[in-house]
Amino acid sequence: MPETRSLPPRNLLITSGAIALLFWICAAARHALLQSNAYDLGLFDQWIWLVSRGLPPISSMEGVHMLADHGAWALYGAAVPYRVMGSVQWLLASQAAALSFTALPLWWLGRQAGLSPKLCWLACGLWWLQPVVFNANLFDFHPEVWVMPALAGCFWASRAERPWLWFALLLLLLGCRDGLVLVVAGLGIEQALRRRWIWAGAAIGLALGWLALLNRWLYPLLKGSDAGPKAAGKLFSYLGDSLDQVLLNMLTRPDLLLKHVDWAGGLVYLLLISVAVAPFWRKVSLPVLTSAIPLVLVNVLSEEAPQRTLVHHYSLPVAVIAVVAAIDGLALQPRQPVPWRRFGWSVVCWAALAKPWFFTGPYLERVDQLPAAREAIAAVPAEARLSTTSYLVPQLSQRQQVSVPRARRDKIQLAELDALLLNPRDPGWGSSRQRQQQLLREAKAAGWRCRRWANGLELCQAPQRSAEPQAGSLSKTMPPKGAADAGSPGALAGSALARNRMI
Repeated sequence: MPETRSLPPRNLLITSGAIALLFWICAAARHALLQSNAYDLGLFDQWIWLVSRGLPPISSMEGVHMLADHGAWALYGAAVPYRVMGSVQWLLASQAAALSFTALPLWWLGRQAGLSPKLCWLACGLWWLQPVVFNANLFDFHPEVWVMPALAGCFWASRAERPWLWFALLLLLLGCRDGLVLVVAGLGIEQALRRRWIWAGAAIGLALGWLALLNRWLYPLLKGSDAGPKAAGKLFSYLGDSLDQVLLNMLTRPDLLLKHVDWAGGLVYLLLISVAVAPFWRKVSLPVLTSAIPLVLVNVLSEEAPQRTLVHHYSLPVAVIAVVAAIDGLALQPRQPVPWRRFGWSVVCWAALAKPWFFTGPYLERVDQLPAAREAIAAVPAEARLSTTSYLVPQLSQRQQVSVPRARRDKIQLAELDALLLNPRDPGWGSSRQRQQQLLREAKAAGWRCRRWANGLELCQAPQRSAEPQAGSLSKTMPPKGAADAGSPGALAGSALARNRMI
């Protein structure tokens, strides 16, 4: 009888912890280098900070309730450590740990399949070497990353005949993102192929029931309209602007799909998500792979190109499924020697498709802005209603009012703000030089006190703020050349803690 559950070896725990630390350092370094963004790190940081302070979790950037975004009730749990110390590092560290420690349930799956310890280590290595794992760790923060261990655990629980644990893990998946209904439905399809009809019905029924609950009750209640999941109209606008219209047109208007879908891009996407682990798949892997069909199909049909890359988080559940399928393939010869050539191919794919080299180029683009950014961030009052560039939002998002001056559909009014922190030379995502210059001109005409740094960064505060201690720093003199590095984690964490103490 193969071993179904045992304590993971001590070396695996140590290795997982070391990789988690490495992932966290990389994510924290990217954040410190001003490469994180309002969407989505700043967005989630503000929501969770508001919950931790007992305030309504309504984003000032989106104007929506936290649960109206993706129905992610698990975010309420993240407010607990925020009560101790509000810091985006909680999000970055927990994301890194979840990604690394997904190796533990994969180890148990390997032992459950009868694999030798060396092949179990191979399965863990295949997970850590998935390019999307490394890349998703760097791409700000997304709560569905938390439940990748739970997704792997679903496969273990179903094979161990643990229905209540399996169902509880499905509920946990749904609590981190509405889009994971696709994964839960996919798990139901897998169970149906195995002729486990009760399990299949439970998973598919849960997915459809949760989607109906969000679409018919929660989202309309929180948004004050009949709006359903926002992804429906965003990803499939050519099929309609509501979930009902999208589903109906998918079934009745296949011509629309043929006309609008980027089939070539879809084929490239399928190649990218499978190339690193496909050599380990066998015919016996097919039932597991079918559980990825709903998510992969939506990614292929979507209008949004990021759905079909390995840079973003959208394909992360597919990576878990791919490794589980590889475990099933290895289980045909559970005591075989480690297939080093196939594993070497996975290493080559990681080197080609993961993005560690971003730290040698793209992530260093704002290094010269760090001293000015640190000084400007420290000068922004803790309760100021602020509009700033997208890459500075995550440094200042722990407040009730923060926004990004959008190039389009911007409704920001100067009277609704207390401070502007903008850089027309580097306006960031979603903004423009013209819009930021316009806001700065309006502020100066209204008598706001402004300070400008040599790199183009400019901080303006409304007159009522001029009497505060920070206003004295808004002289026309430039910052000293020896100013501390704004990107150092200690400096940014210290300034964030100081702002929290003022609340």
